[in-house]
Amino acid sequence: VYTKLECVGRGGSSKVYKVMAPNRKIFALKRIRLQGRDAEAASGFLDEIKLLNSLAGKSNIIQLIDSEVCSCGLIYMVLEFGDIDLARLLQVPEGIDENFIRLYWEQMLQAVDTIHRERIVHSDLKPANFLVVEGQLKLIDFGIAKAIQSDTTSIARESQVGTLNYMSPEAILGGQNNIRGGPPMKVGRASDIWSLGCILYQMVYGQTPFSHLPFIQKMHAIIDPGHRISFPPLRNAPLLDVIQRCLDRDPCTRIAM
Repeated sequence: VYTKLECVGRGGSSKVYKVMAPNRKIFALKRIRLQGRDAEAASGFLDEIKLLNSLAGKSNIIQLIDSEVCSCGLIYMVLEFGDIDLARLLQVPEGIDENFIRLYWEQMLQAVDTIHRERIVHSDLKPANFLVVEGQLKLIDFGIAKAIQSDTTSIARESQVGTLNYMSPEAILGGQNNIRGGPPMKVGRASDIWSLGCILYQMVYGQTPFSHLPFIQKMHAIIDPGHRISFPPLRNAPLLDVIQRCLDRDPCTRIAM
């Protein structure tokens, strides 16, 4: 039995509560209402539980403590509780220094490497999906993550998924409605590397590479090799090199984990 303390987040059909267990430990309780959700969204939530169970014991992945799927169309998930996410940490007015970047970038790489070794592509990496739990950065929100089938290195998707500012070119071209008209591009681990590059760019320059563009222009700029990404000079040459190699539009030549 958990005691509900406060609502700490909400989205579409889900709410997240801060709760206390009988032993006074604090957890997050995620309540998802399936009513009115399409089948793909519903199966995404069930997939998330399956993926989190497969990642049990991985220290840089949010841990699922308990879950319940009710016949009334509700899903409950009890997860570790985080103090603050990376999106909030990046909002410090005085900017962030290289030690901060190095510390959190290393933890981000370790977390994403963990899921890639388990053949999982997250597909929605963004600062809000890295949570600080007792001082350690952990990857959260596997709602649209997908496991790669054993005989392939990438996955085909029904629709575009992700958050546009952090979305790779192949993720934008990966839905059934490829905006260039061709067949949908496959999305693999390299897509997550692009998203990591967008986060690193934001940590360094204070905004994502395409944040200045309106939605449709942004979508076209991300997939257009002719649109040059602005890389203002940095004193730290290896840092600039890593950002540029993450933001290579060709997933085949993009830097690997």
